[in-house]
Amino acid sequence: MENTFPAYVIRSQEQGGVKASVEQLKKEDLPNGDVTVQVQYSSVNYKDGLATIEKGGVVREYPMVPGIDLAGMVEESVSGRFAPGDRVISTGFEPGVSHFGGFSRYARLRSEWLVPLPPGLSEKEAMAIGTAGFTAALSVDALLQAGVTPDMGKILVTGATGGVGSMAVAILAKLGFEVTASTGKKKDQEKLLIDLGASHVITREEADAPAKGAMGKQLWAGVVDPAAGPALAERLKQVQYGGAVAVSGLTAGSRFESTVFPFIMRGIQLIGIDSVYCPMERRERLWNLLGGDWKPDRALELGIQEITWAQLPHTLENILQGGAVGRTVVNTMAEIPTE
Repeated sequence: MENTFPAYVIRSQEQGGVKASVEQLKKEDLPNGDVTVQVQYSSVNYKDGLATIEKGGVVREYPMVPGIDLAGMVEESVSGRFAPGDRVISTGFEPGVSHFGGFSRYARLRSEWLVPLPPGLSEKEAMAIGTAGFTAALSVDALLQAGVTPDMGKILVTGATGGVGSMAVAILAKLGFEVTASTGKKKDQEKLLIDLGASHVITREEADAPAKGAMGKQLWAGVVDPAAGPALAERLKQVQYGGAVAVSGLTAGSRFESTVFPFIMRGIQLIGIDSVYCPMERRERLWNLLGGDWKPDRALELGIQEITWAQLPHTLENILQGGAVGRTVVNTMAEIPTE
């Protein structure tokens, strides 16, 4: 292990606010944990962007190294689950929030946060999938568990150019579903969404259009919804009998107002998706699927941007401003920027 290594550290300032920059850390700077990982790739998520602003509401204490995802090789271990040389993934749980995360060349973690890297994935591919792709997989799994099948009809994916949405489009298409992708970037990104596997692309306004009355036309067999917000109520009205909605985010807002009619008249299910504390058994099952039959090949071929330390600040700012498309991975083994 190197004597010093780069990490992107957020510190609170005496005069108020927070400041983030690449620093050199030492082994003893790392928090407690029973496994030390040499991080090869991390990924950029909306929560990582929130971590860099004072009112982001995700960091519990400073200093903090953000990066809720990481993939790499075990360097040291006192855990019975992992040995040096094992290739691992960490998504969810505490890293990047209350425990130093993946924007670092080394991370010391608790073994119960780690999943073995599936043989069908490289570290870079795993981070291109990351929390966003894992959340998409949880959403697809929820629809399947609810009884939604490809022969039932179209699946709506909201926020389809974002991380969760783009991965959901690719996974659903691979499983044989007819996907309608909704986006606020149709003019610029329609081709990308078709290439990912979407059969149809509609604007956000079309997807969010109010349905007349308590119920609307039965348009969707299921919905993967990382956007939510007030329009969730309209989407619920348009789910067909026996369908389901998997909601995983709140980029369009945390509140919506609905009635019981979609649930008691059409028997639909509204399913909440949590990727942070998902039980390990399900977590490992889905990661193995993501490395196998559910591997989002089209998304991995089309939608990955690799960045270095020098590009990280701008990328984090861009994701907060809604400018992100697809998935961005951070090469933590890259050269350190020099003055």
